[in-house]
Parts: sequence; structure tokens; C-alpha cells
Amino acid sequence: MAKQPNLVFVFSDRQRFDTLHAYGNDYVKAPNLNALAKESIVFKNAYVTQAVCAPARASIMTGLYPHAAGMPRNKLVMPDEIQTIANMVSNDYKKAYFGKWHLGNEVINQRGFDEWASGMETLREEYTEEEYLELDTSYHEFLVDNGYEPDEELLGRKIFSDSMRAALPAEFQMASFFANRAEAFIKENKDNPFVMYVSFLEPHPPWTGPYDGIHDPKEVPIEPTFLKRPDGHSLFSRVRSDFFMQSDLHTPDDVDDAEWEKGREEYNGLDKAIGRQFDLKNPDSWKQIRANYYGNITLVDDAVGKILKALDEANIAQDTIFIFTSEHGDLVGTHGMMEMRTFYEEAAKVPLMIRAPMHNKEPKLVEGNFGQIDLVPTLLDLLGQDIPEHVQGTTKADVIKGKSDLSNNEVFMEHNGIGDRNLGTPAINMLNNMQWRSIVTSDRWKLNLCATDQCELFNLNDDPYEEINLFNNPEHKDRIRIMAAKIRMWQHETGDPAPLPDV
Repeated sequence: MAKQPNLVFVFSDRQRFDTLHAYGNDYVKAPNLNALAKESIVFKNAYVTQAVCAPARASIMTGLYPHAAGMPRNKLVMPDEIQTIANMVSNDYKKAYFGKWHLGNEVINQRGFDEWASGMETLREEYTEEEYLELDTSYHEFLVDNGYEPDEELLGRKIFSDSMRAALPAEFQMASFFANRAEAFIKENKDNPFVMYVSFLEPHPPWTGPYDGIHDPKEVPIEPTFLKRPDGHSLFSRVRSDFFMQSDLHTPDDVDDAEWEKGREEYNGLDKAIGRQFDLKNPDSWKQIRANYYGNITLVDDAVGKILKALDEANIAQDTIFIFTSEHGDLVGTHGMMEMRTFYEEAAKVPLMIRAPMHNKEPKLVEGNFGQIDLVPTLLDLLGQDIPEHVQGTTKADVIKGKSDLSNNEVFMEHNGIGDRNLGTPAINMLNNMQWRSIVTSDRWKLNLCATDQCELFNLNDDPYEEINLFNNPEHKDRIRIMAAKIRMWQHETGDPAPLPDV
């Protein structure tokens, strides 16, 4: 009788697609991930459902779009009735989740997972029960056991600040801690089928870490849109670009200079990614941020290497489906912006590698579009499990088995910003509240629609860096109408009520 395959699903946080050799980047030091790519099905164009943390994670775990999973933005707790893949996999499997959760109640095992290791004590505001506030995360306990003392207080309990954590040696970073937990889990469960999700915080800000010096900022590869203001694109993007590059353009006529500067000061105080350590008017500072960001990807690579080695030593690599991807990307200077909350490729497209030796022993690069929404049904299919009818994605297992391709696949994305955190200025926060919907068609065109902002159309074939917005070009009016109709049909099928402009 064939052995039931194991599943190891590893994902990082804010790692854009173009950070690995398989995606054209020979500079980032990531030997383990680059070696994994040579043994895997690599998806050239893997898109998130929403380039925001909790919404993307909800889709990764549930197979539902953010609006259907009850997670349209951050700072929410996923509704109790929403099932994760762990609820859908049979109890023949031991199921573990180690790492950042960001879907509520960070410190307790839940949603079908038997084992749990937590790390994100900065998300204490999302705990639903008062007694959970008395619990420390697994990572907090690990640091205390190793002689470190927490340096901040949040909701009545001492925690480790992001800045303190980032300054620790590599062996005490979150990625290292969760890799150790994963290694131990593999050793303990090697003789029985298991499902294990490992979620790293890195390379999430702050833009610093133990490997800050290993990538030379003068040598980091720079794309044509690095620190280039997105003129002719959405007002939301233009204003954010001005804000992050410390520009004085102030696109909206009614932006008050005093409010603008106040917003910068408050944002820098809130976001440890920037703080006061980088002069964002200086291009060299942006290159330093990019180099440090790459260093944190190397930290992820070390952790992935440890997990892969544990599978090899347990002699179960051939029986294990191994996934590496990221929750979403980060602009890190592209179009003059930080963060995500946009459909630009660098924020919305992520690395995706699937090594499934029991289904496909030949590595290859898969062209076409793959949607994050399809991860849950695809993995259930590969594990031989039933796919629940409520799941909104569709299985792409035949692509991994070499029996099909993605030539006709189209992906849909959304942005729902209402209630999000302070992003810097009143103008930015207001524009962030507006809902956006996007489609990437099988012939590689992208349409981004918003009822109250400048819409966008990009030809990804001729303009892969999304420099030229073709939305107002009369030549493409009929193309826009067809693409918009596809978005409306997707909305109807998934129960999405977001308003769209007439086109």
C-alpha cells in the first residue's frame, strides 16, 4: 500500500518574486532555495489574492478569497466558522502550525492543528479571550530561556520589540526558532503522515537583521522603476510615492504641508521599518534597505535548508510534498514606495516552488498564471483528500503531474483598506479606504479597477515593469470592457459586493 504523502508548507512574509535565481536574481545569497528550485515545479507567475498580510494568509489557509473568509484587511479575527486546510485533511494526519498566524488568537492551537508554536506577540490586540493576554508566545519563552529580557509593554504584558528582535544573532531570530521546531516535529513524526505549515516573519521589516553586511548596497540589482514616481497611475500610488520618497510634490491640491509632515513623523514612529535610521531622500539609503532586505531572505534560506536537511535525515523527502512561497511581496523602493497594498508585480507576485517527487520527478518552469486561491484545493488533491464544495479555488494538481498547463488560467485580486492602520497622512489613509479589484488575463494583461481613483491597464508582455498606464488609451477600450466583465462575473460567483466604475 502506497505511503500517504506528507505536506510541508513553508512561507515567508513580504518576499517578492524576483529574489531568487529561478526568477532571474543571481545576487541574493539563497543557496538552499535556489537548490530547491532545481528539484521543483517553479511557477513563473504566482499571484496573491490580496497584497496585505491577514487577507493573503486567510486565502492560503482556507481556499477562500479575503472577502469570503471574513478577512478583508488586517486587525481582524477570522470568523469561527471558517475552516482551514487542517480542518479539511483527515485525522490520519498529524497537523502542526509553527510561526506567524495573523488570523487571530496567535498563542493557541486552533482550526484543526494539533501542534502549535507562536511568535507574534505584537498582535496581542487580535486576541479574543482575556485569558490569552496572560500567555506569552513560544518564541518569547525561547528568548527568555536564553537569557534575554523583553523591552516593551503591550496590553499589560512585557514583549520583545521588533527592533530588539532584529538585533539578535541569527540563531535567535524567529526563522531559526521555527526551523528548529519544524526539525523536531519531523524527527518525532517521520513514521506517520503529517501536515506541517511553517510561517516565517522574515524578510518583514524592520529593514535590519543579523545579515545586514552580506549584500553590498552598491551592487544590489535595481529595476527600471526603482525610485521612479508612477506618473499617470492611481492617485493612491502617486501620493504614497511622494510620501515614501519624502517628495514635496503633494499631488492633491488640498494637502496641507503641516499635516503632511505630521503624518511622516507619526508614520515613522509607528513603522520600525523606517524609523529615523534611513534618509529616504537619499537613494543610497534605499539601496541599503534593499541590501538588508536581501539579508533577511538569506536568514529564511538558512531556515529552509535546516528543514530540508531534516527531511533528508529522516529519509522521508521522497514521501513529502514540499512547498515554498510567500504571503505577498514588498515594493522596497519600486515605484518609489515601501510596503504592498497594490497590484504591482513586486507586491502581488510571489515565488512559488512545489517539490512533489511522488507526482513529478522532473523539475520545470511553469508559464501562465497561478492564483494563491488554488493552493488549498491543489494540495488536498495531491494528498488524496476530498475538496469541499465551498472552496473557491480550483485544483491545479494536473499541472504538477505534467498532465495540464496554465495556458488559459486567469487570476483575480482585491484590495479592501477600510479600517487599516495609519499609513502616513490623511490623504493616503482616505485613498487606502477605496476598494480595488484586479484581473491578470491568460494573455498577460492586467486591469486594476477602482470606482474613485485613476484605473490602470498594463500590458505585461511589453511592459513587465508596469511603467505605462494604458487605461485612457482609446485603442484599448474594448479590451477593458471584456476584462471588466470578467471581474464582474468573478464578483458574482464569489459574492463580492465591491463597487466598480463604469467602463
